[in-house]
Amino acid sequence: MINRRQFNKGLVGIAFGGLFTHLKASALLLEGNGKGALPFDKAYGPLVSDPNGLLDLPEGFHYRVLSKLGDVMSDGLPVPDRADGMGCVPLDEERVVLVRNHEISLPKGNEHKQLPPENLSSSAYDSHASGRPLAGGTSSIVYNVKTQQVDNQFMSLLGTVRNCAGGTTPWNSWLTCEESVDKASSIIGEDHGYVFEVPASASGLVAPVPLKAMGRFNHEAACVDPRTGIVYLTEDRGDSLFYRFIPNVQGQLDKGGKLQALAVLDAPKFDTRNWSSVTMESDKAYGCYWIDLDNVTSPEDDLRARGYSDGAALFARGEGIQFDGDEMYFCCTSGGNKKLGQIMRYVPSPMEGKSGEQEQPGELSLFLESPDKATFNFGDNLTIGQNGHLIVCEDQYSDLVDNHLKGVTPEGKTYDLGKVRLQTEPAGACFSPDGKTLFVNLYSPTVTLAITGPWDEFVA
Repeated sequence: MINRRQFNKGLVGIAFGGLFTHLKASALLLEGNGKGALPFDKAYGPLVSDPNGLLDLPEGFHYRVLSKLGDVMSDGLPVPDRADGMGCVPLDEERVVLVRNHEISLPKGNEHKQLPPENLSSSAYDSHASGRPLAGGTSSIVYNVKTQQVDNQFMSLLGTVRNCAGGTTPWNSWLTCEESVDKASSIIGEDHGYVFEVPASASGLVAPVPLKAMGRFNHEAACVDPRTGIVYLTEDRGDSLFYRFIPNVQGQLDKGGKLQALAVLDAPKFDTRNWSSVTMESDKAYGCYWIDLDNVTSPEDDLRARGYSDGAALFARGEGIQFDGDEMYFCCTSGGNKKLGQIMRYVPSPMEGKSGEQEQPGELSLFLESPDKATFNFGDNLTIGQNGHLIVCEDQYSDLVDNHLKGVTPEGKTYDLGKVRLQTEPAGACFSPDGKTLFVNLYSPTVTLAITGPWDEFVA
C-alpha cells in the first residue's frame, strides 16, 4: 500500500503522466477547473446506471442489500432510520460485525408514540417523559463475508441522541458519538453529547455508559492510534476544535483520562478553514502542540470556545477520521475558500502524549482542499482501502441531492466510485478486514449495502 506521507516526501508514487510530489498535485487541485478529478476513462471507469435506483457503480462492481428501514431484526425490533457512521469489526475467520449508528433526534409532538417499547427503558441510557426509551443508538449486523449472508441483526445501544459517526478500536469495539448537546429537561432525564462504547461481541443491548472524560460536545467521529491507545476526536461545528484523549489505562476508556485540543506552534488561534483568506497553505506541515482542557462535561457547551481562547486551532465542521499507518486523515465538511470541503492530515509525534513531544511535535497539513464540486462536495465519513485510497462520503443537501462516494488517491486525485440515486447521502463507509467488501449506508430511508468488485483494476 502506498503511504501518502511517503509519497508526499517524494519516496514513492507513480502519478498521472509521471512522478509528482504532493506539492505539485496540490497546486493542480487548487487551480480549479476540475483538475483534481480523474477523467471517466480512468480510475474504475464510468458509473453504470443502477436499474434499482439506489447506487450507480463502475462496471464490474455490485452491491448486496443487507438491511433496510423497517426490516424486523432478530430481537423483534424494526431497523431504525437515519443510518450514519458504521464500523466493521472481525468476529471470526468468516464473520464480521457491522455496528451502525442511527442519527435520531429527540421526538417532536406525537413522535414519542413511535419510540421503542417502554419495557426496554431499563436497558436504555435515557427515556422520554412518556416512559419510552429514546430511539437513537446503534444496531449491529453479523455478516458472513464468505456466504454473503446476514446471520443476525439487533439493537446494541439504545436511549442516546443523534449518533452520528464514531470509530472502531484495536480491542474490537465501536465508539459511537452523540452529535448533540441536549440537556436533561422535563422531556428527557439525562444530558447528552457523549461517546459510548459498543463491543463487537455484544449479542443484544449493552450497558449504556457515557465516557464523560472524553468530553461533552457535538461529537462527530473518533479514531484510535493502536500504538498509543490515544483517541482522536472531531467536532461538527463551524468553529470546531480537533481533540485527543489520552486514557489513564490504554484500552480502558472508562478509567478516565485527559482531554486536549490541538494548537499550531507559534500561531495561537490558527484558522485552518481558509474561508476569507488562505491561512493554511497546502504545501506546508505545521508543527503542533496540545492544550489541556478542563470542565470537559461543559454544561454551557463552551468547550470549543474555551479551547480557542487558550490558543486552539479552528476547523470547519470536523467529520470522519481514519488512522492509516503512522498518520490519520479527517474531513472538514465546509472548509476551504469555496467552502466545499477539506481533508486534513495529522502525523503524530514519535513521542505523542509523552515527555519529549515538544522536541518532536506532531504535524498537521492540508492534504486536499476542494476547488470545485467535481473534486468533492462536502466530505463527511471516510475510510481507507488496501490500495491506500481514501473513500469519502459526500454530504451535501440541495433541492436535487447529488451525493457521491468519492475516491481519493495517495496523490490527491479524486474520482467517482459511486453515485447515490436517492435524495439522501452515503454514510458509514468501511471495509471488511480483507479489503474485498466495502460496506456503506444510505442514510434515509436506511439501506445498508455490501459492495464487491475488481478493486485491483484501478487505472491511474
